[in-house]
Amino acid sequence: MNKLANLAERLGADIERVRIGIGADPRIGFPKDVQALVRTAQQAGYMPELLQAVEAVNQFQKQRLHGLISTHFGGSKGLAGRRFALWGLAFKPNTDDMRDAPSRQLLEALWADGASVAAYDPNAAEEAERLYPEALADGRLILTTTKEEATEGADALVICPEWKRFMAPNFDQLAASLRHKLIFDGRNLYDPERLAELGWTYYAIGRGASVSPVV
Repeated sequence: MNKLANLAERLGADIERVRIGIGADPRIGFPKDVQALVRTAQQAGYMPELLQAVEAVNQFQKQRLHGLISTHFGGSKGLAGRRFALWGLAFKPNTDDMRDAPSRQLLEALWADGASVAAYDPNAAEEAERLYPEALADGRLILTTTKEEATEGADALVICPEWKRFMAPNFDQLAASLRHKLIFDGRNLYDPERLAELGWTYYAIGRGASVSPVV
């Protein structure tokens, strides 16, 4: 808020009105809002170091899932020829908005490593078709009509947005569908201890090291 106050002075805005507006709108706070603030500040001749740091962290976090996947399989070379199931493409649940969506960096990084992705997102499928026609044509991207179809024969499941429809899967059915009992969860949807008891290897964000099956 201190940084916003400095910017408000340069733009002739009232920081108290800005504060009230931000507090009243739960949608504010997404990466695109930070990016817009950084651009506005720079245009006003102000260097918003804190906002730039936040944006840098946001960009780093988008790479976290790929980093976890790559590390698990022994580096980028270990991803070649593998197929991953991806649940959710949009930035937010129940939308088709893929701007700044973590799924985009993940998709492109996995393709660069020689992997393919079967993705399920009924709301954002059409947008994915528009963004990645070449990947669809050459098989790097497969868009499925059910989340179960996406996991069939995949090496692991990757979860991006926090959808209610992803919160209570049938783990027995999921295990039978995947090649490995392996989940990379970008939204921390599941209980790590429970999954370990069920024999899963489970990676989440900010919850310590990966949880491996109980032996």
